[in-house]
Amino acid sequence: MTQRNYETVTEAVNDLKKRGYSADLSIEADKDCLVCKSTATQLSPEDFTIDEVYRFEGMTDPGDEMIVYAISANDKNIKGIVVNAFGMYSSYRASKLVEHLTKHHD
Repeated sequence: MTQRNYETVTEAVNDLKKRGYSADLSIEADKDCLVCKSTATQLSPEDFTIDEVYRFEGMTDPGDEMIVYAISANDKNIKGIVVNAFGMYSSYRASKLVEHLTKHHD
């Protein structure tokens, strides 16, 4: 799949939603999984793949340092988005989980 160039996190999220990544996924570091809030579906690392990754570095505000992940779980019929901070404002546990998930994808 071709990587796209986005200027902002909002632009990336909006375009991914248009392309079918509609589920809002969140990182549950304590459970080592992703959770779809609307369906309460839990996705462990073997349940999904990371289709696309977009990293945004805040030029003036470190709070703008974010990573957007496009996730698909074909067995569960879910395509969604995870947005995670990195750098100074990231959660250590969440970052370790994302690192683990990214390694699982490679």
